[in-house]
Amino acid sequence: MRPTMHSLTPASAAAPDAQAASPDASHDSQAVPTRTAASAPSTVPSRLALPERRALLSRPAWTALIALVLAVGIGAPIAALVLPESSAFHLSAYALTIGGKFMCYAIAALALDLVWGYCGILSLGHGLFFALGGYGIGMYLMRAIGHDGVYGADLPDFMVFLNWHTLPWFWRGTEHLWYALALVIVVPALLAWAFGFFAFRSRVQGVYLSIITQALTYAAMLLFYRNETGFGGNNGFTDFKRIAGFPIAQPHTRVTLFLMTFAALVLAFIGARAIVTSKLGRIVTAMRDSETRLMFLGYSPLAYKLFIWTLSAMLCAIAGALYVPQVGIINPSEMSPANSIEMAIWVAVGGRGTLVGPIAGAVVVNAARSIFTARLPEYWLFFLGALFVIVPLALPRGLAGLAASLIERSKRK
Repeated sequence: MRPTMHSLTPASAAAPDAQAASPDASHDSQAVPTRTAASAPSTVPSRLALPERRALLSRPAWTALIALVLAVGIGAPIAALVLPESSAFHLSAYALTIGGKFMCYAIAALALDLVWGYCGILSLGHGLFFALGGYGIGMYLMRAIGHDGVYGADLPDFMVFLNWHTLPWFWRGTEHLWYALALVIVVPALLAWAFGFFAFRSRVQGVYLSIITQALTYAAMLLFYRNETGFGGNNGFTDFKRIAGFPIAQPHTRVTLFLMTFAALVLAFIGARAIVTSKLGRIVTAMRDSETRLMFLGYSPLAYKLFIWTLSAMLCAIAGALYVPQVGIINPSEMSPANSIEMAIWVAVGGRGTLVGPIAGAVVVNAARSIFTARLPEYWLFFLGALFVIVPLALPRGLAGLAASLIERSKRK
């Protein structure tokens, strides 16, 4: 057999002698520069290195957030419990309820922004997860009524009215707050994971996925409307008396619920911001822009979609669980597809893919709703539909994009 010969190129042959060469040889204008083994690794990382991770928040943003936390954490209890009702800065029970409700909506909008703004999945069924969280804590609140109900029985009033004699199996354990909180997290998470697994594995995308999510929440609403399901039928759960042993209508309890909702909103925002600025966030954003290209790079979109989708459902459920004790009622109408569409409007108005924008959008839209329903209730749905059409055309980046443009213009001046 003919032996194989390993030829040396001039560059490779000269490499061993490079170390013994005179220092002046490197300055020879006729010398051809060669890449040695030692110098090669120094250039590769500069070409392949990932961009540096963005800061969680800028210094001015941290300053504003800390100032807001101190203002609300200190100011709200003083305004609600210390200042007299005659004071202009007094926070009434109605104001606390409205503020807490708006913050719950803001958490839900933030959750939807994770899947729509960063993952590219328009869900029209997040109202289902919001309502499931509310029903989870509502079961505990109904059990906490005890014998103070209308019928003074061991069972909730609606079960006595329907002539039920025993507690359904899925109500067992709901007399404990920790168990109800577990239900708030686990049930929506399992439902979201199961739905997402089959939908995302089948590569269902776009408007088809949106329609399926809308059909899911509509089917759940019809199911919960039935009396035999054991969730109060049309009336749902109401007439709550206490939570964790404290009277739910007392000012101290309302202030505590208000502050807990505010803390949940701040933590949800920081957590979502940490996700979208991480490597996971970059992968999710790339999946939104071109899922096929991401698959060719070796990533499996299913796992990332499932994680963001399930996390978003859990955030929505937490918002619903905080909503029910402050509003005082939960019924199947919260699962209405119109509520889920309204969540999408909050995100679109605020600016999807910004996190801050959906929070502002939820507050602005619901404040407008309160004004319209008080003065012009028959025109509210027309106004809402106009927002859904006009905002994407006039403000494609929402309120957050408008604010960013104004800030840039002021800096240029």
